[in-house]
Amino acid sequence: MMQSSTSKLGNIRHFSTTLKSLRSLVGVSHQECAFPIAGKSPQKVSLDDPKLFANIKTGDHIFVHGIAATPTPLLDGLCDYAASNNISKLTLHHLHLEGPTKWLDSKYNKLIRSNSLFTGSNLRKGVNEGLVDFNSCFLHEVPLLFRRGAIKLNVALIQVSPPDENGFCSLGTSVDTARAAVTNADYIIAMTNDQMPRTFGDGLIHESHIDVIVEQNGFPLHLRHMSEMGPTEKKIGEIIAEHLVDDGATLQMGIGAIPDAALAALKNHKDLGVHTEMFSDGILDLVECNALTNARKHIMPGKIVTSFVYGSKRLYDFLNDNPLVHFGDVQWCNDPQTIRQNPKVTAINSAVEIDLTGQVVADSVGKRFLSGFGGQVDFIRGAAICHDGLGKPIIALPSATKKGGSKIVPYIQEGAGVVTTRSHVHYVVTENGIAQLWGKNMRQRAYELIKIAHPSQRESLEKAAFERLKVMPSAD
Repeated sequence: MMQSSTSKLGNIRHFSTTLKSLRSLVGVSHQECAFPIAGKSPQKVSLDDPKLFANIKTGDHIFVHGIAATPTPLLDGLCDYAASNNISKLTLHHLHLEGPTKWLDSKYNKLIRSNSLFTGSNLRKGVNEGLVDFNSCFLHEVPLLFRRGAIKLNVALIQVSPPDENGFCSLGTSVDTARAAVTNADYIIAMTNDQMPRTFGDGLIHESHIDVIVEQNGFPLHLRHMSEMGPTEKKIGEIIAEHLVDDGATLQMGIGAIPDAALAALKNHKDLGVHTEMFSDGILDLVECNALTNARKHIMPGKIVTSFVYGSKRLYDFLNDNPLVHFGDVQWCNDPQTIRQNPKVTAINSAVEIDLTGQVVADSVGKRFLSGFGGQVDFIRGAAICHDGLGKPIIALPSATKKGGSKIVPYIQEGAGVVTTRSHVHYVVTENGIAQLWGKNMRQRAYELIKIAHPSQRESLEKAAFERLKVMPSAD
């Protein structure tokens, strides 16, 4: 009897999972190979064709490609299809999405619900109003939710580059958790778009693995609205660049004004490398001035390693057909055991607030959920256990809020979540200097943090520290 395409696909996925395991044992990127499935090709339809979503049924769990790659036309079409065909209890699983969130409207929110694994600004209100579920997970473990079946994916909605002459598409700007999703979902719906850069690494998917394709050439990728870099952020960036980043360091940075400021201050450094979960436009100037060469890295020397990007059209154009950048499955990219193999790993991450013992709040403001764990702990830990002993895990934040309140606090706010524990923290940087907490007791930590707090807050923090610790903060 002839083997069905579905059976062949299952065998290929089983083999690729085995190959991934073998590669992980020898420290090689665990790309699951998307070689062609003989005799299978995708069905090509228009956006308004009812066949596009015909295989979606009540109760399905659906992965959604995220950030710059968010397939907004597919999401809008799914909402209309569900409403017109009385399909309900659909769950969308995703990281940070960009663009409009039509499924939160009252017409659709009883039919479709998000399970957000990292929350962007467009879903934050929904999370805090109970319309969206919030799921907290280390970023490098999110693919395991799909691979181990904790989340069984029925469908994946993705945005890819058009097939090349050999039939291969690229996941483009976001490989991250999408690699695991497309190799574990039962059914794949792809939006092809000539605006999606063809990127190198773990993001290849052969069109024969895709069940339905809808062409949307010319649809603009979502662009990052750059944070304004004020004098406080600029000063923090300069302190980090001058005192904590060595020549030959391997950098990881989050997103925002402070990481941008640190990158802007690194143009006189030499042989910097990048192994990060994500990057934005700040990398480009370092490449152009040759400060960033990746020459001293141990993991993929000569290449920038990332799992997703988010920035301007200039950034997306830079990525297209550029072998300088390797997009890795985030389960590998963000694994602390992978990260630690690089030299002088310097991880730069931000925070909402930090208490006098070093507990870092980064995903919430009091009881209000803000974002998610992301890769902060992955890289803070990877830098801390860096094989050469020269890693620098950094938490950077302004000393005060825009309203003048202290970001260094006696106690974290009620309801706030600790993302990075006091045991993980090494360096804390504000515009007032650097606090080195690793190896310090609570009294010493409070002393170090009060020194870099806003001057107007230091006296009250000293009193609060005494009340909490029953002893005055001290360097000794």
